[in-house]
Amino acid sequence: MFLIGDSTVKNGRDDGQNKGALGQWGWGHFLGDYFDSNKITVEDDALGGTSSRTFMTNPKLWPTVLAKIKPGDFVMMQFGANDANAINDSTRARGTFKNNSDTSVAIHNMLTKQDEVVHSFGWYIRKFISDTKAKGGTAIVCSLIPRNNFKDGKVLRADKGYGLWSKQAAEQGGASFLPLNDIIADDYDKEGQAAVTAKYFTAPETLHTNEGGAKFNAFAVVQGIKGLTDSKLKDYLKN
Repeated sequence: MFLIGDSTVKNGRDDGQNKGALGQWGWGHFLGDYFDSNKITVEDDALGGTSSRTFMTNPKLWPTVLAKIKPGDFVMMQFGANDANAINDSTRARGTFKNNSDTSVAIHNMLTKQDEVVHSFGWYIRKFISDTKAKGGTAIVCSLIPRNNFKDGKVLRADKGYGLWSKQAAEQGGASFLPLNDIIADDYDKEGQAAVTAKYFTAPETLHTNEGGAKFNAFAVVQGIKGLTDSKLKDYLKN
């Protein structure tokens, strides 16, 4: 199983040293602990700072992963944390259109100095799915993890944004959808912001989790896998 995504999946050098005392970890580091290594290998190919667009267009990222996919393999993806950035600027140029449409625009990328056609967030997710299926693999789309942002005692969800577009793209592409945002948010609502902050984040960080938060998110992914009625991935979990 190949994991692709941003820093919430694989943070820094994947050693907990990113941001020093904050000790940031991505959930992908701990997900393999739940699988039978005699039956399946979990490879975390996520990279911090990437959006769905830049992960796809960077020749060292998606093209490299895609070349390794064989029939029967799985690709689990989670994007959205960085897709709201600018579509074209001289520093990151990683934004996508904020929807699941076929909207696109041709640009001359100010960062890469290359011509590029930029699409919607949903378009890139659908492309990951179709590329995976073309190699005989199975795609699983996760909605992005919630930030540690609360309003009126409830954590803010992505059910009208990237979480929704992830679900729509998965359905359109014929992929499994894992509602990770809701699974985690349901628990956050029960625990409350004070407990969530103390256990899963190191202030002032609100997006990137500490070790406890990453382990909890990995466990949430496993719960989501168990709930997938259309995926054989659960067969590879440890008893």
